[in-house]
Amino acid sequence: MVETIEGWQCIGCGRVDAPRPCIGVCQDKRVELVRAEDYAEMAWRVEQLQEALALIARTTPKPGQLEASWLALQARARALLESQSG
Repeated sequence: MVETIEGWQCIGCGRVDAPRPCIGVCQDKRVELVRAEDYAEMAWRVEQLQEALALIARTTPKPGQLEASWLALQARARALLESQSG
């Protein structure tokens, strides 16, 4: 599970602010942040790609069905790639 904190982002400049009670030892440092929506979308894509890889790794085509299996796996991979660009 990923920890999130509530904050505010300026719709003009993009400044992010998430104040917390200070205990007197604060130091500011530069950090990189990712929007939760972007992270959730990427996590979903990774899950879908892992499922596709697992299918490739664990599938043994029946005799004479290698080509049909390969074409089905290619179709699934194409659909995942197209969903990324769309």
